[in-house]
Amino acid sequence: MLRRLSQDQPDSFAFTPANLEWARAQITKYPEGRQASAIIPLLWRAQEQEGWLTRPAIEYVAEMLGMEYIRALEVATFYFMFQLQPVGSIAHVQVCGTLSCMICGAEDLIAVCRDKIAAEPHALSPDGKFSWEEVECLGACSNAPMVQIGKDYYEDLTTEKFAWLLDELAAGRVPTPGPQNGRYVSEPEGGLTSLAEYEAGRDPLNASARLATDIGDTVKRIDGTEVPLLTPWGKQSGCAEAAEAAPVAAEKAEHCGSPAAEVAEAEPERLSAPRAGRAADDLKKITGVGPKLEALLNEMGFYHYDQIAAWGPAEIAWVDARLTFKGRIERDDWVAQATELAGN
Repeated sequence: MLRRLSQDQPDSFAFTPANLEWARAQITKYPEGRQASAIIPLLWRAQEQEGWLTRPAIEYVAEMLGMEYIRALEVATFYFMFQLQPVGSIAHVQVCGTLSCMICGAEDLIAVCRDKIAAEPHALSPDGKFSWEEVECLGACSNAPMVQIGKDYYEDLTTEKFAWLLDELAAGRVPTPGPQNGRYVSEPEGGLTSLAEYEAGRDPLNASARLATDIGDTVKRIDGTEVPLLTPWGKQSGCAEAAEAAPVAAEKAEHCGSPAAEVAEAEPERLSAPRAGRAADDLKKITGVGPKLEALLNEMGFYHYDQIAAWGPAEIAWVDARLTFKGRIERDDWVAQATELAGN
C-alpha cells in the first residue's frame, strides 16, 4: 500500500516541555552514536501529542536524533502504526478485516463506519471527531469481529453494539474495552468448560480492560501530565509525588489508595418482579453489566433503567456493598447510562 504524507501540513512542530524531557530521556537509553535507535518511540510520542504524524514532526525528530530527513520518513511510512493524515479528535477506529473477522461480520462494521463516520477510510467525520480504516489482523480472532479504538480492543461486536460504542465516545464517555457480549476473554460463549472454580468471585473485567479502565486510558492521548501507570495490584509508583504535581496529575493521585470518604447507605427502590405489563429492561446495555451481573441485579430487585437512574450516592453505596467488585457503578457511570436508556 502506498503511504504518502498529507498535503495539508502545519507550519511547525515542537514537543511540549514535558514531552521534550521524556524524549531526551529515551535517547539516553542508547550508546553514543546510536541515538537513531530512539526513532520509533519519539515518532510515536509526537503522534500522541498531535494526534497524527506531521512532516514537521518527522523532521523535528530527525534533527533531534542527527538523522537525515529521508531516514525518518522511511520509518514513518513503513509502519502502519503511524497515521500520516489527520485523524478524529476523539478517536481513530481500526476495523480488522482479515479472515476471521471478515467471516463474522467485519464488512457490516465497515458499513457502520461509512454511515456514521465517513464514506471513505482516512477521511474525517463531518464534526471532526472520528476517522477510520480497515487493517490487517489485530490478533483477536476468537473474538471476531473486533475493532481497535485508540489503544484498546472492542471485541465480539454486532453492528448495533458498534454503533452504540461510537455514540458513547461522541458523547464524551469511554465504554469499557474488551468483549462486548458478556465474555471475560475468549472462553466459550456458553461458559467455562474447565477451571470453572476460578470463575467465582473474579473481577468481571480481564486484567487488560481493568487497567485501561482504571487509569482512564483507552482513547486518551499522552499530554505530558501522566503519572506512573497503575500496577496490577491497584497502586501507583510515585504516588507521593503525584499529589504535589500539576492539578490533572493530582486528580490521579486518588489511585494511590487513599481512603474514600464514607457515604451512608440507603436502600434503593426494589421490586419483586418487573412492573406489571412490562418486561424487564435489558440491563446488559449498561457498560460493565454482563449476563451474570444482570442476573444478580435482578435478584436484588432491579429490573428497569429508571430504578438505576434514581440512585443517589447513598443508594449507590448500598448496591456497591453487595457487588463482588466495588466501585464499578461510579467508574462506568451506571446512573448516567441508565438515565439515557430510560429516556429512549
